[in-house]
Amino acid sequence: MSAKQGTEKTKATPKEKILEAIAIQISTAFPAIKASLGEKKFEKRIKKAGKLLVDGIKFESKSGVQEKAATAQKVKKASAGIPKKAVKTTPKKLDLASRK
Repeated sequence: MSAKQGTEKTKATPKEKILEAIAIQISTAFPAIKASLGEKKFEKRIKKAGKLLVDGIKFESKSGVQEKAATAQKVKKASAGIPKKAVKTTPKKLDLASRK
């Protein structure tokens, strides 16, 4: 029988890096809580707290930034070929006396 081997990620996402940093800081800041709760419960609570803290942070991937720049260039190119409509500067006056 062969055991399944998980593939390792080569690059960690910014969110994962921040979650790891938060876990390290919390675990070093509260050793008394870690001793009273136990290792397993403490680690679960650290993960939950880290997710809540990171929840409001917006992360942009490099490909997302490149896609936004590419779409902006496409819009500029598309709008460059469209001629602008001539706009009249003076509005037409209504002659109410001639309508009768």
